[in-house]
Amino acid sequence: MKPSSIAVSVDVGGTFTDIVYLSGDNKLNVLKVPTSRPSPSDGMRQGLLEIAGNDEGFLKRVDRFVHGTTVATNAVLERKGSPTGLLVTEGFRDVLEIGRSFRPNMYDVFVDSGTPIFLAGRSRRLGVKERVGPRGEIIQALDEASAREAIHQLVDAGVEAIAVAFLFSFVNPEHELRVAELIAEIAPSMHVSLSHQVDPAFREFERTCITAFDAYVKPKLSHYLKTVSEDLASVGVPASLQVMQSRGGLSNAGTAVQRPVRLFLSGPAGGVMGARGCGGVAGEHDLITFDVGGTSCDIALIQDGQPLVKPTSSIDGYMVRVPMVDVNAIGSGGGSIAWLDVGGGLRVGPHSAGSVPGPACYAKGGEEATVTDASVVLGYINPDYFAAGSLKLDPKLAHKAVKEKIADPLGMSVVEAALGIHRVVNAQMSEGIRLISVKRGIDPRDFTLVPLGGGGGMHATALADDLGMDRILVPVYPGVLAACGLLVSPVQHEASVSFQSRIEDTTLEQIEQKLAGLVEQCRELMALENAASDFELNYSADICFVGQSHTLAIPLDLEALRADGGSLRSLSEAFVQEHRRIYGHGEPGPTRIVNLGAVASVSPPWSFDKVSYETVAATRGGTFREAIFNLEAGPVKAKVVERHSLAVGDVVVGPAILEQSDTTTLVSPGWTATVITGGNIMMERN
Repeated sequence: MKPSSIAVSVDVGGTFTDIVYLSGDNKLNVLKVPTSRPSPSDGMRQGLLEIAGNDEGFLKRVDRFVHGTTVATNAVLERKGSPTGLLVTEGFRDVLEIGRSFRPNMYDVFVDSGTPIFLAGRSRRLGVKERVGPRGEIIQALDEASAREAIHQLVDAGVEAIAVAFLFSFVNPEHELRVAELIAEIAPSMHVSLSHQVDPAFREFERTCITAFDAYVKPKLSHYLKTVSEDLASVGVPASLQVMQSRGGLSNAGTAVQRPVRLFLSGPAGGVMGARGCGGVAGEHDLITFDVGGTSCDIALIQDGQPLVKPTSSIDGYMVRVPMVDVNAIGSGGGSIAWLDVGGGLRVGPHSAGSVPGPACYAKGGEEATVTDASVVLGYINPDYFAAGSLKLDPKLAHKAVKEKIADPLGMSVVEAALGIHRVVNAQMSEGIRLISVKRGIDPRDFTLVPLGGGGGMHATALADDLGMDRILVPVYPGVLAACGLLVSPVQHEASVSFQSRIEDTTLEQIEQKLAGLVEQCRELMALENAASDFELNYSADICFVGQSHTLAIPLDLEALRADGGSLRSLSEAFVQEHRRIYGHGEPGPTRIVNLGAVASVSPPWSFDKVSYETVAATRGGTFREAIFNLEAGPVKAKVVERHSLAVGDVVVGPAILEQSDTTTLVSPGWTATVITGGNIMMERN
């Protein structure tokens, strides 16, 4: 970075908006402000003005601005997307509603529909006379009169977006492109999503479904990103807006609007990339991350320095075929509400108090007991230094909520109830970690735990004890690591193409010919990022056994294949090995390629190893506070330490509480914390 330049990243969460800014001296600065409702961009703008202060030229020096957003996700979760129409090949009007025969809960007596028909009701799903064959041949030419009539019907129905998903358009998109022209002619302001651009792969339901999702969120996301861009310009920021995508790479806002389904995991992906960067500095490449915010806990696994990326994920229980960082999100956060079920059992979440009214201790009208209230009761949180003192907490209200809502109904003390809340939420988080590790044959004891988010540090040792993990890596700014992760993420774009061929019948030249088209697509996308030639390319092939339905993504090393004389045998062998690793079995047999993919990346201009870590004189801490880690031991005196007063090599033996502006970290009895290179802390079991 230039000495005078400034990079800013903003991660909007359910409770707080985290702002991180990096100056030319590589010093990180952080700010947490309450997330504004209903327009998150308002809080972002006010936060920028706050960090600028009286320095009139501060915002004008911002030459990089990156953002993680949950707008696309919330539009689906809250059913607040735009009225959407769907155009399909005549006779396939109900593909979206028929779905697949898969039952996620085999023994449920009452089964909810697993298809997202809320995206486009039957009256807004219309057929168009046209037909393309599986090899791209035109079986029935597009009937433009039929298309025009359908478009007019949807416009009259008041739709704001139209999804177009014709049969085999991923092989020959001629008809979809022509219909897009007709829509632009009839309704110029209409948002349009074409299936061959959103998801150019076979399987009609999956392609139709993800295209409908894309159209459903496009108007809302387009308006939001336009508002953010205008807000940046209004306060004098010259940098163009970049947005985090679900697979862990950045894109400029203009391109992101064209493919909004790639932003479903925009927020959590930043945390995973931040943990990866911190782990690299600490020499730790096998990590399990858990990001505890106000409303949820996002859990991910990083192996050999790379976050796992799934080709298919789910949102609100609906399967969506779009590459995402593999994150398991559960409704367990600091604002998660503790409640009693009909049998008197203690439950925590998934409902959250959010930022308004928030936990009872916020003194904003909230009356329900939350995880944060329990943390205040147990002495973990300093009421006068929550979010750097920007929000004063009321311990009496926390005590009252836990007592009236949980302790009294269960006939126990307030401390017992608060510990119970923590035990329940910790059990939920532990189970979430097991789902991404043990369930896949991965032993979490071989990994290092990384807590992040405002609440991660208060649960880390409890989770590690439960899972048998011996090491916890605490980043310099764990509470805003998702925002920090945006700064160390690459600019990244992907392209894919259908390629249906048996491996034994395929030549390397045929693959390279198809990949050349993908390279051109990536180059066009990168040109929008001012990086038309300066980018790295990685290729992959989706492969399966002949007769098998589902594929595995296998890396394509063209140089190695050329060195092997153009033989694709090693590609087939790599698939069999991966099949064995994931499913536990796999014998050599006929295999076929289904899709080819390319990912173009540009490395970020900054990394965590450049952090200028400096200790500060302690203005707080150095005292002791009573905290309760378990009922048997009762209250213990925990040393309170100001996190950033610790220098590299300093050691803190538990019980202790490390306080900083963005979070609180517990060093439980039996654990020792050591400040390591880069200012990170490694906690180890005694």
